[in-house]
Amino acid sequence: MSARTSLINAGNTPVTLRLKKRRRAEWRLKAYGIFAITLAMLALVALLNSVVRNAAGALTESYIELPVTLAADDIDPDATADPKIILRADFGGLTKRTLRAVFPSVKARKAKRELYDLLSNGAGFELAEMVSKNTALVGQDITFRFLASDVADLYLQGSYGALIEHTNHGDLTVSLDGDTATVSSSTPDFQTALDGLRAELLQHSAHLREQAAMQDAGVVEFMRRAEAATDAEAKAAAQAQVTARSAARDALIAQALEQEQRADAGQSGEDLTKSSPSLLINTAGGWIKLTRIEADSGVGEVLVPLKGESSDWSLYTTELPEDARKVSDRQIAWIESLKQAGQVDRVFNWRFFTASDSREPELAGIRGAAMGTFWTMLVTFSLAFPIGVFSAIYLEEFAPKNKFTDFIEVNINNLAAVPSIIFGLLGLAVIIGFFGVPRSAPLAGGIVMALMTLPTIIIASRAAIAAVPPSIRDAALGVGASRMQTAFHHVLPLSVPGMLTGSILGMARALGETAPLIMIGMVAFIVDVPSGITDSATVLPVQVYRWSDFPERAFEARTAAAICVLMGFLIAMNALAIFLRRKFERRW
Repeated sequence: MSARTSLINAGNTPVTLRLKKRRRAEWRLKAYGIFAITLAMLALVALLNSVVRNAAGALTESYIELPVTLAADDIDPDATADPKIILRADFGGLTKRTLRAVFPSVKARKAKRELYDLLSNGAGFELAEMVSKNTALVGQDITFRFLASDVADLYLQGSYGALIEHTNHGDLTVSLDGDTATVSSSTPDFQTALDGLRAELLQHSAHLREQAAMQDAGVVEFMRRAEAATDAEAKAAAQAQVTARSAARDALIAQALEQEQRADAGQSGEDLTKSSPSLLINTAGGWIKLTRIEADSGVGEVLVPLKGESSDWSLYTTELPEDARKVSDRQIAWIESLKQAGQVDRVFNWRFFTASDSREPELAGIRGAAMGTFWTMLVTFSLAFPIGVFSAIYLEEFAPKNKFTDFIEVNINNLAAVPSIIFGLLGLAVIIGFFGVPRSAPLAGGIVMALMTLPTIIIASRAAIAAVPPSIRDAALGVGASRMQTAFHHVLPLSVPGMLTGSILGMARALGETAPLIMIGMVAFIVDVPSGITDSATVLPVQVYRWSDFPERAFEARTAAAICVLMGFLIAMNALAIFLRRKFERRW
C-alpha cells in the first residue's frame, strides 16, 4: 500500500504537473490551428459556392425559333445578291414583323413593346449576318433561331420564380367578351388561391399596425417634448410633429382595418392586383390572367387567344407578383406558349467566351477582356522579368556594400508595399501625360503593372541568388572563371527556378489589380478585340468591375462567370509556380 501511495504522489510532482501543463498548452495550440484552418476553409467554400452558383446562369443562353419570310422586295429588291446591300436591309423591322405574325392579337403599343422585348436587340443583326453569308436564302421561308433577350432568358432560368401548377378537379366554362373572360368551375378550384390572398392581406395588415404603433410612439415622444419645451418655436415644431404623426397613425390603422375586412372569410371574392401573385389559366392553347376570383369563378384578361374549346385546363400562380419582377404576365404567357410549341431552346453559352463586351447582357462576352489581359501581361513580363533579374544579379553579386546600395535596397522594399493606385497615378502623369503612351492600351497598362511588379521580382530573385551555396561561386572562381561568368554561367541557372516562382506570383498579383488600370483609362467600353499592345483594350478585373456596376440583373451571372475565369487564371499561374519550384528546386 505504501509503494502505491508513493507512486501516486510521484505523479503529482511539480515536474509532472508542468509536463501536463505543457501538453495541454500544445493541445490548445493545435486546436486553435485546426479551428483557424477550418474557419478559413469554410469561408473559402462559401465564397466559391456563391460565385459558382451565380455564374451558372451565364453558362447557358436561350433561343426562340420562329418562321421567317425573307421577302426579296424587303431585303434585296434589285436582286443584286450583294452582301453589303443585304446587310443594309431592315432586319430589325423584319424581326418585329415575325413576332407579330406569331402573336397577331397584340395590337396595343405597350403590348408590342413587351412582345419585342422577348428577343435580343442583336437578334436582327445575327439574321442579317446569316443571310448576307448565304444570299440564296433571299426569297425563301426559313426557321431561324433568334437570341432571346436577357429578361426572357432570366425567366427561363427561373430567376423570376417558376409557375406553380395547382390541382384542379372541376370542369371549366369560359365566356368571352372581347379581351375579357369570365371563367367558372364546377368545383371551388380557386379557393386555395383565395385563401392565400386573404392570408397575405392579414400579414400586410399586421405590418401596417406595426408601423402605426411606431407612429403612435412618436406622438407620445413629441407630446412630451412639447410639454417640456420652454421656447415657443420648439413647442410649435413639436406640436406640428404630433399632428403629422397622429394623422399618419390614423391612416395606417384605417388601411389595416380595410384589409382585415377584405380578408373576412365571409367576403365573396377578391381583386388581384400587381402586388399579388398572378393567377393564370392555360386552356385551349390560350392564356387568361385572372383579375378577380371567387371560390369557383373569376374574371380575367385574355393574354393569348383561345383556339376553340377544350375540357383540359391548368391553373398556375407565380412565385413573385408582377410588380416584383421585370417580366410581365403577358411575356410569361407568350414564352409559355412558345415552350409548349417546342420553339424555345437552351444551349451552352459559347458566346460568353467568344464575344466581346456589349451593353446587352445576352450579347456580352469576355474575349476582348481576355485578349487585353494577355497583351497587358505580355508587356508586364517582358519588362519586369529581365529588369528585375538583372537588378537582382547586380545588387547581389556586383554592387558594393555602401550607403548608396543600402538606400536602393530600402526603396525597393518600400516600393513593394506601396498601394497599387499610386502606380496608376504615376502611369497617368508620366507614362501617358509625359511620354504620350496611348491611353487605354495594353502598352500603358503593362508598363504600370511592370513598375508595380518589379520590386517583388527583385526581392524574390535576390533571395533565389542568395540561396545558391557559396561553394558554387568559389569552385567557379577557382577554375579561372570571371565574376561575370560565375554569375551568369553558374549562379543564374541554379537560381532561375526561384526567380520564375517569384515572377509568376508577382504576375498573378498584377493580373488581379484593377485600381491602377482604371486610373490610366482601361475602364473604357471596348467592343473590338485588341490585336496588339497599342490597341484600346480592357482587362478581366476591370471588366468584372464594370459589369458589377450595370443595373441589368443578367450582368450578375456574367460578373460571377468572369470572376471564375479570372480565378482560373490565378490558380493556373500559382500551380505553374509550384510546378517549377518542385521540378527545378535543388536541395543543398
